[in-house]
Amino acid sequence: MGKTVSTVLAILVIVLGFVAASAMFTVKETEQAIVMQFGEVKDVVQEPGLKFKLPFVQNVITIDKRVLSVGTQREEVVTRDQKRLMVDSFARFRISNPLLYYQSFGNINVAFSRVETILNSQLRQILGREILTDIVSGERTRLMDTIKNQVNAETKSRGLEVVDVRIVRADLPDANSQKVFDRMRTQREQEAKEIRATGAEIAQRIRANADRDRTILIAEAKRDAEITRGTGDAEKNRIFAEAFGKDQDFFSFYRSMQAYRESIADNDTTMVLSPDSEFFRYFDSQADKTRN
Repeated sequence: MGKTVSTVLAILVIVLGFVAASAMFTVKETEQAIVMQFGEVKDVVQEPGLKFKLPFVQNVITIDKRVLSVGTQREEVVTRDQKRLMVDSFARFRISNPLLYYQSFGNINVAFSRVETILNSQLRQILGREILTDIVSGERTRLMDTIKNQVNAETKSRGLEVVDVRIVRADLPDANSQKVFDRMRTQREQEAKEIRATGAEIAQRIRANADRDRTILIAEAKRDAEITRGTGDAEKNRIFAEAFGKDQDFFSFYRSMQAYRESIADNDTTMVLSPDSEFFRYFDSQADKTRN
């Protein structure tokens, strides 16, 4: 009898332990859970910790709480200026409403596929309204925000929150790359020619202005020099006139000495004059005095 009671108690403890284990479940910090009962949602658990449910009747579906990433296949986009681009992109999202997510998708693979489809659609629509230079330049951040908001508007009602959208690469198809390169090179060469022509025009204008200023400066300098020289000559003539008026013999003698000095200053100078020339009158005077 005692053995039977012990066996029953042991079985009861085991059953109770199994039931207790079936009634408890753990939600991790990176998870959230939905409690189901016969296919019907009974509870949504978003806080981590040890939780309880009805054993054998209810089951738990765990859902990832972390930010997830989905990439798109290489997508061809035609821009507003009729340029073809091959675009690689990805989106990061989290499951913000587990109930809506479960009702809309059921599992994460379906959610990935749906987000990828929506992202591709919005890429084609939004980038198709832009020109190529805006897509590959500083406007890309604005375009990414616009795409993110549009994708978010479609996924939010399904329990997903898109936190980021990025274009990994945006390349021209190989068939168009060389044409675009040649066109860009032609444009740059044309711009370079225009810049050189503008520079040559400015340089010519600067040189013309400099030549004009130089001519004006030289003319003004010559004018001032002539005025100064004229003033000096007038003053010299005045002084000579005064000196000549005071002592005509001395003035004549002085001018003759100047003429002698200038005429024989060069050792190679040869002069042929008559001995009784007026030019040598002072020499003759000195000779007469010496003879006397």
